[in-house]
Amino acid sequence: MSDEPPLDDVVVMEIEDSLDLHTFQPRDIPLVVEDYVEEAYKKGFREVRLIHGRGKGVQRARVQQVLAQSPYVREYRDAPATRGGWGATLAWLKDPKA
Repeated sequence: MSDEPPLDDVVVMEIEDSLDLHTFQPRDIPLVVEDYVEEAYKKGFREVRLIHGRGKGVQRARVQQVLAQSPYVREYRDAPATRGGWGATLAWLKDPKA
């Protein structure tokens, strides 16, 4: 018997312009960020916020490494203090029409 949940238990959520990564396993963060950024790009978002937490900066570095390699990201940087400071990263996505 498989440990996989039945397909009826899968929850599909609408993509938003912000993603809190605290609910994901650290090993899954790079793939989650890749998939999220691609879907945000497809939805037409121009800016997204990835909330990774402050901690020691390990998740921040992993998130920013993925963003640096993404074909959908034009620019990224630490969020301003009012939007999470260095506990979050803002990414500006390329214009899909360009």
